[in-house]
Amino acid sequence: MALEIERKFLLHAYPEVLIRSGELVVRSEQYIEQTYLAIDGKQELRVRKITDLATGLVEYTHTFKNGGGLSREEVEYSISQGIYEQMIKAVRAVALTKKRVTAAWGETSVEIDCYDQIDLIVAEVEFGSVEEAMGFTAPHWFGPDISESRKYSNKAVWRALQTGEIAELAAALKRTEGRTETAE
Repeated sequence: MALEIERKFLLHAYPEVLIRSGELVVRSEQYIEQTYLAIDGKQELRVRKITDLATGLVEYTHTFKNGGGLSREEVEYSISQGIYEQMIKAVRAVALTKKRVTAAWGETSVEIDCYDQIDLIVAEVEFGSVEEAMGFTAPHWFGPDISESRKYSNKAVWRALQTGEIAELAAALKRTEGRTETAE
């Protein structure tokens, strides 16, 4: 089973100024619809519909994850549109939707997720080892490290969507972080 090692950071605003200046170079943009099929403790099964915004190409994936924090086991593979639609129909859930921008900041690849249903922007950086992850120095435009915080997880946002408590979650996140409206 593959190991996913990543750190997540809260962004106070989308880094548009850094993109315009060329300090952050956009490599791809995707629109992601994500639905959980099962969640049990630190294990999850999910499906995604991923649309490349430049080409319109659509990909469907099925993912199993186990664990939490910096390092988790992960198995992900492609599935057909038909299987994806069957799974979505079976769970009858509201999909979590977000735009993902993959960009280069120097030699570092950064994935920026901008959520549709909640005012939340998260940057993710993946690593080859836990030591590499722990040695990473976040750039000045990253906000707090939320790698270990469950309240910012995709699962937490998705659950709030299912229960109709998304506004409450959004308010709680804003109170916790004292977010601002602009980024450098």
